[in-house]
Amino acid sequence: MISSFGEQLRSLREQKQLSLREVATEIGIDTSLLGKIERDERQPTREQIKLVAKFFKFDENKLMREHLSDQLAYKIIEADADIDILKVAEQKIEYLKTKK
Repeated sequence: MISSFGEQLRSLREQKQLSLREVATEIGIDTSLLGKIERDERQPTREQIKLVAKFFKFDENKLMREHLSDQLAYKIIEADADIDILKVAEQKIEYLKTKK
């Protein structure tokens, strides 16, 4: 199932039957910020993703993939770009990796 980072976070929280306040307190962020992240109104920081993964004992890499794929999707939508841009980006990634 495809979901955004925020939807994934909300699902994890609801599975544990925890309130926004409980999770926010445990990971050290403001309750309203956590709500905005769940509603995809704000993007989490890398550190916040790590804290969420640790708190829920969830695969950090999977959460990071959700987050990064959200960012790519939003950029493509904002630019009103064609999905073929991903093929070009994939080629550029391979090229740039060879330069490092």
